[in-house]
Amino acid sequence: MSDSLSARLEAAVSALPVRFPGPGGAVAVVKDGEVLVRHTWGYANAERCLPFTPSSLFRMCSITKQFTCGVLLDLFQDPAELDGDVDDRLPQLDEPAPGALHLAHNQSGLRDYWAVAMLHGAPVEGFFGDREGRRVIDGTRTLQFQPGTSYSYVNQNFRLLSDILEDRTGRNFAELLQTSIFNPVGMERAILAAETRAMPDGTVGYEGTVESGFRPAVNNIWWTGDAGLGASLDDMIAWERFIDATRDDPDGLYNRLTTPVTFRDGEAAPYGFGLQRTSLFGRDVTMHGGALRGWRSHRLHVASERLSVVVMFNHMSPAQVAAGQILAAALGVPYEPDRTTQPPHELYGTFIERETGLSARIEPAPGGAKLRYLMVPEMLEGVSASRAETPGVQIVRQGDEIRMERPGENRVGILTACDETAGEDTEALEGVYRCEELDEAEVTIELAGGVVYGGFSGFLGNGRMEPLQRLARDVWVLPCPRALDHTAPGDWTLLFERDSSGVNTVKVGCWLARDLIYRRA
Repeated sequence: MSDSLSARLEAAVSALPVRFPGPGGAVAVVKDGEVLVRHTWGYANAERCLPFTPSSLFRMCSITKQFTCGVLLDLFQDPAELDGDVDDRLPQLDEPAPGALHLAHNQSGLRDYWAVAMLHGAPVEGFFGDREGRRVIDGTRTLQFQPGTSYSYVNQNFRLLSDILEDRTGRNFAELLQTSIFNPVGMERAILAAETRAMPDGTVGYEGTVESGFRPAVNNIWWTGDAGLGASLDDMIAWERFIDATRDDPDGLYNRLTTPVTFRDGEAAPYGFGLQRTSLFGRDVTMHGGALRGWRSHRLHVASERLSVVVMFNHMSPAQVAAGQILAAALGVPYEPDRTTQPPHELYGTFIERETGLSARIEPAPGGAKLRYLMVPEMLEGVSASRAETPGVQIVRQGDEIRMERPGENRVGILTACDETAGEDTEALEGVYRCEELDEAEVTIELAGGVVYGGFSGFLGNGRMEPLQRLARDVWVLPCPRALDHTAPGDWTLLFERDSSGVNTVKVGCWLARDLIYRRA
């Protein structure tokens, strides 16, 4: 390692605890198969004064997905052999089922089951185990798009794969991970940590901030192939070194995991086999993050540079930002290059996406615009008065409409402006509405002291009543900033429809789970 590289990495690593404060953390940098950085700080368990060490077990969350796909590829040369198994696990689906590769590439068209669980009345920190997961998945009747045509992040895609692998082999998924991944790679402490309430070595994830204080996070999800990996920093270093050691083997596991993936129409897909494929600082990168309440992690690999970065926080700081800063330091490039922006004032407003019925709010923000559409707001750079963009989304005004291109999803949405004038009869919204698709799950709308509230209920319980926010005439959002998983659905769009007899239908959806029709009970 050159003196300049050493100095850059030392400065970037030493800054992490200050830039991303919390109970503890870990970072590793691997270059040309050699470990340049292996550093931990703080506490894995602050109450018990357990230090965060390279051997501390960490909840890797959705980084698990690539390992699930690794087991899949290790056991089945052609994953399409499992297509019939996928169909069998969706007994009520009224249309052709996705195949195993659709699951592995997040192209299944299924609605995310942790989002749908909130529509069934799941309490924020309630128990969600194998029985609950199976019931949500088994109840699937329709898809939100045809398999292979688009992308949407769906956690049960990978739970289904791990369940199918267990059935096919007669072995539990923990054993399959051990024999297919952990033993060959040398991940000596890695385990399947399916129960999220605690880690076996006492490592704790924390919620909070420096200002509010940190407290142990409460989780009660039971997961497997979607997010169940428990691993130490040394385990992840072993994974990155294994990737480098097998880089020239075309049949090597990571080369198979990172093989190019396309949509059904032949367009390149930026997600496949549990890995995001993107570009950072002019280099092709494969990566994935992990998040649960109290846990954040991120790993990335730059094949052209034989360079990997791993970051783990047992708190809620953005690990992906930290990993990007470490990568920039390793490459010797600025993390945020200077850009010239222009306020896209012709885009600001409230809209409905024609194809999905989802709301989209475009608001002024420093350097461009804030788009409220996904689970969390997206910050866009202003290109002109009528255009704003990021690598993942471009929005441009075309006459009276806004064109929203999402190349990563292989689709274009048309946003039409909402009628934001006041005056509709809000009392007509009151009532109970039921969704046949979700086994008669309900949304209840009530006026409490003149304020409109809404709440979901179903086989998982009665969800809390939340004050609705009016966006436009008969367009409201029900906020859901906390959920079973770390990444909550965000705002559910409620699109009320009136006929001659009043309001009898409401269309409910968020990006994770769209196109659900509720009818007045």
